[in-house]
Amino acid sequence: MKLELYTSAFCGPCHAARAVVAEAEALLPGLDVVVADVALQPGPAEARGVTSTPTIVVVGPDGDAVFRSAGVPRLDQLLGALALAV
Repeated sequence: MKLELYTSAFCGPCHAARAVVAEAEALLPGLDVVVADVALQPGPAEARGVTSTPTIVVVGPDGDAVFRSAGVPRLDQLLGALALAV
């Protein structure tokens, strides 16, 4: 499973999103988390069409996005989205 988290350093909600992603990562040790700061790494964000931060993209085995959400998710929402990638 792969989770992409698009953030920016000046974004308050991004800190909360990172905390939720860290909780999910602790529960799912095999989770591949990629965090990209859109100011420092605009390419990946542009390729995914990310227009706001935080944005979470869950990627399936074929590399396609199976779930996408802007804003800070609750842990149960994030775990449900990750189940789609299995």
